[in-house]
Parts: sequence; structure tokens; C-alpha cells
Amino acid sequence: MKDDLGKTLLWGAAGVGAFFALRALVRSIQAISLAGKTVLITGSSRGLGLVLARRAAREGARLVICARDDEELERARAELAETTEVLAVPCDVTDRGQAERLVASALERFGTLDVLINNAGVIEVGPMEEMTLADYEEAMRIYYWGPLYLILAALPHMRQRKAGRIVNISSIGGKMAVPHLLPYCGAKFALTGLSEGLRAELARDGIWVTTVIPGLMRTGSPRNAYFKGQHRAEYAWFSIGDSLPLLTISAERAASQILAAGKRGDAEVVITLPAQLAATLYALFPGLGADVLGLVNRLLPAPGGIGQERARGKDSTSSASPSVLTTLTERAAVRNNEMEPGEVGA
Repeated sequence: MKDDLGKTLLWGAAGVGAFFALRALVRSIQAISLAGKTVLITGSSRGLGLVLARRAAREGARLVICARDDEELERARAELAETTEVLAVPCDVTDRGQAERLVASALERFGTLDVLINNAGVIEVGPMEEMTLADYEEAMRIYYWGPLYLILAALPHMRQRKAGRIVNISSIGGKMAVPHLLPYCGAKFALTGLSEGLRAELARDGIWVTTVIPGLMRTGSPRNAYFKGQHRAEYAWFSIGDSLPLLTISAERAASQILAAGKRGDAEVVITLPAQLAATLYALFPGLGADVLGLVNRLLPAPGGIGQERARGKDSTSSASPSVLTTLTERAAVRNNEMEPGEVGA
């Protein structure tokens, strides 16, 4: 009996080893270099999008960047143009016509589109009582319809070439619903489902779709996020949580992992150990996870303050934030074009 158990374990170990060897082989066959490739990144004038563009440029990619703010976009273009060829197109990805023209402009300029990274987004923080239907609709337009418009515009070209990479930046909030981020989480859940479904359907066309599930990243974005209710208290907990070294990852490290996963054609990458643990535990024990988040919600600011109005993070400062606890995020804001020229950070 012991011999049978030993053989079973041996065969099991061999099977696991064969699986990982096969996966490594497939990854090596699928892997691409960004050198000479055309990479379109939405929301690339600041934050994670700009950091992704910088890294792709260093790897030799030609860039198509877009954003809604013309001045911000031009600052990003001027910086990136020192490293590689860049096409900057003002674009609101929630407008289908603009999204289609963005892809058309990329193809007209470079003749090809190899990698599409759907990164554009906006974060709105506050209790459910202060969220309006318009907030949910806006989140869906940005995080679901925007990526879908761009994907549908890019697919004919990628299918014709039987090659392409699509990278969708979702969130740990697209795996587990975090309190005070309901519009954001609902839309990110939708994007995660869309991305996973597209991977299954597009693989036969040689198009690999990667779903990115980041945890907390130090991009500098809290100052440009929107806050409702007791907006100063909301900004304090959000910006401090976004800065703590053991819970967060630098935008530069995150960008490296995202591009590496996209080049390999990975199905999914969950960024930061806390996010990996949270996603795993929530998947195994969803009831317990929801109850724990319910307890977390009790610690967050109550409704009130400015109510359903919203204020940017930079207009929601207090003695708690910015402070020594938000130093890393403030530094990231300076690096990643989250501040206007002449604007003084903390």
C-alpha cells in the first residue's frame, strides 16, 4: 500500500512538473519584444499610464498616447519624444467616435498596432449614500465601454495580422468589492469579466488578452481622484493607504510586471502580495471576505460633509494628509505628471 501511495505521489509530482514545463514552453513561444512595436496606452499623460509609456519607450516601442487634458498630454509627449517616436492624440475614450479615430490615427501614423493597453480611469471615493446614478454610469463608460470601444476598433487589424496583445488594467476592486468605491468596483468587475471572456474567444486569432489586477500602487493619483461626503477624511484614509510601503508597490515596479505579463501573453497577473492573498482568500471564502469588508466599512467616514458634491484630492487636504505618512505618494505625484507646472506638493 505504501508503494502504491509512493507511486501516486511520484506520478502526481511528475504531472505537476510537466505542466509547469509546458507552460514555460508556451510562454517562450508566445513572448514578444516591444522593440519596433506600436503600443497604444490610454490614460497615458500621467500616473501609471505615463510610467507604462516610459518603460515601453525604453524597450524600443513606438508610442500612441492619449488623454483628455491637452496640456497634460503635451507635457507627457514632450518627455517621451526624447526617447522614442510618439503620437499624442487628445481623446475621451468614453466617446466611441473618438476611440475609433484614435485607433485609426495610430494605424495611419505607424501602419500597425501591436499592443493595446486599456489604462484610462478615474477614481471616486465616498459612501454609497453619497453616490448618484450618474457616478455609476460614468464609471461604466470609463472602465467598460471605453475599453470595449477601443478593442472593437483594433480587432479587425489584429485579426488580419493574426497577432496582437490586449492588456486590460482592472483592479483588486474587480475581484472583491471594496467599501466606499462601489461605482469603481462595479465597473472593474465588468471589465474583468469582459477581459477574461475576450481571452477565451480571441486566442484562436493569435490575439492574447491579459487581465491585470493591481493592488495599491504608488502612482501619485490620489490628488486627482474625486472624494464625496466627508471628503477630507475620505482623502486621508485613501491617500495614506496608497502610500504605505508594505501594502503598496511603486508604479515603476508595477509597470515592469504589467509589460512583462503582456509580452508573455499571460492570462492574468495580480500585482502585490497583499492583493494576491486577498484575491485568493476572497475566492475561497467569499462570505467571510464580505463580512470582513463590512467591518472595515464601519471604520470609514460616515455620510455628510459635502454630500453628493465631489472634490479632488488636492482640494481635500487636512492635517492627516498630506503628511509624513503620504510622503511616497507625494513624491510619485511629482514624478508622474500628477501636478501642474508650478504647483507645489507637500
